[in-house]
Amino acid sequence: MSDSRSKKGGLITLFFIAGTLSGVMLSGFGWLANLIVYLVEEFNVDSIDATQISNVVHGSINLIPILGAVIADSSLGTFSVVAISSFISSLGMILLTLTAKVGSLKPPPCETGSSLCQTPSKLQLTILYVSMAMASAGLGGSRYTLATMGANQLDKPKDKESFFNWFFFTIFASCIISSTALVYVEESISWGLGYGICSAANFIALAVFLAGYRFYRYDKPQGSPFTGLLRVAVAAVWKRKVELSARSDDYYHEHDGTNKVMPATPKQSFGFLNRAALKTEGDIHSDGSIARPWKLCSLQQVEDLKTLIKLFPIWSSGIFLTTPIAIQSSITVIQALSMDRHLGSNFKIPAASIIVVILVSSSIFVALIDRFLLPTWQRLIGRPLTLLQRIGVGHVVNVLSMGISALVESKRLKTAHALHLEAQHGAIVPMLVWWLFPQLVVVGIGDAFHFPGHVALYYQEFPASLRSTATAMVSLVVGIAFYVSTALVDLIRNVTGWLPESINSGRLDNLYWILVTAGSLNFTYFLVCAKLYKYRNIEKEVDDASSFDI
Repeated sequence: MSDSRSKKGGLITLFFIAGTLSGVMLSGFGWLANLIVYLVEEFNVDSIDATQISNVVHGSINLIPILGAVIADSSLGTFSVVAISSFISSLGMILLTLTAKVGSLKPPPCETGSSLCQTPSKLQLTILYVSMAMASAGLGGSRYTLATMGANQLDKPKDKESFFNWFFFTIFASCIISSTALVYVEESISWGLGYGICSAANFIALAVFLAGYRFYRYDKPQGSPFTGLLRVAVAAVWKRKVELSARSDDYYHEHDGTNKVMPATPKQSFGFLNRAALKTEGDIHSDGSIARPWKLCSLQQVEDLKTLIKLFPIWSSGIFLTTPIAIQSSITVIQALSMDRHLGSNFKIPAASIIVVILVSSSIFVALIDRFLLPTWQRLIGRPLTLLQRIGVGHVVNVLSMGISALVESKRLKTAHALHLEAQHGAIVPMLVWWLFPQLVVVGIGDAFHFPGHVALYYQEFPASLRSTATAMVSLVVGIAFYVSTALVDLIRNVTGWLPESINSGRLDNLYWILVTAGSLNFTYFLVCAKLYKYRNIEKEVDDASSFDI
């Protein structure tokens, strides 16, 4: 304890970060989880249009972290980005609460699906969208930046990998509370009260975060790391006619300020880029510093860019790993609205709360993986389960969940057709909502494998100057996936007629079978990428493997 007083960071800071993350996710998921229902029931939006709006909002929330990460890495640092983002989301939540409390800010109520429903005015939609934009910007800017800040408080790679597991556990656990208690308050008591609780949670999260100010370990931003990467590409093109050398002394070896071992000679992969570190006349001053920064880079900068290029195929495979999940998360709510959601005679499960099954499953399996599966695997096999193996398992489980979804939807449609419900708008199929649980449990298991695996892989493999960007790369994948899912649903809706306003007269099962096929092809692509990739930063990772020796 005497040593820890003079050294910032460590375990104590994680309590503040976990408290902040819990409040942020309680607030954010408290309105996100029920957004489709809010749009349908309070703003009279058509159900499929509501799912599309929800997908766009989710996509934006998962694209914004990249902007926050770049700002954190280049100028403000993680602390400032989290603090500013949390404040912005608080303002957004206040405005969103007003849309639920003030009658003039939303259209008059009507029965879902009624042709007499009044659509919201431009002013009402503007206020709604501005409030969602602010709340989304704040949530997106803080969530994954907290992951980087938390990992930076720790020193050992093993502790950091475990931290990412528990980071996602905290997210999932907070979202469980939001998807049950807060969703129940919003639908059964008052939307205004539910959103008011979300606003309070956001303010508490900000207060907890600021309370830990004197305990945090701060990393000084070193300017935009992307400038250095761009310099490598420019210098390589500029020296494209210069002959490469096999001598280490012919390359520039400037130290990057860290304690890691710098490469002695350039690696052969992407050899064209090695020219950027090749010294030519006039490139350096007499004191050894770079004289022409756009014509000469350090060998470490060259290897950093190579690493990002090598990671790109694995990162890109995550887009269609996440796209089916994005589609399923919104479509499942629509399925639940058309099924029997009664639990006993008096209680009816809110449609948006059905997603909590994924969160419960993910929370349980994140803990099991970290505390049981990983240690057991290492004892039995003699080496740890690699991060790429974890991601690969997530791919397989995700495809399985889509197959289950297709089979369940086929049964639901058969029941609807047998009772001639397809022509009845808003008809409830006499099929218990429990039928949706198996597919959601399976997708939650997949999430527990691939989401922490991706974050840990990028944090481990990215250059040190891009740590915030590294953890936000998963969020970028999720954001793109939500936009891809929106485009895919629009395409299928316009071309096939499988997704009419009433899903009882559609063929949603065919959409799931398309996702099964695409997911299987994407998994094959991932295996090829993983086979070719070599870990670079952590010695404990194995270099290579097959069939899951990756």
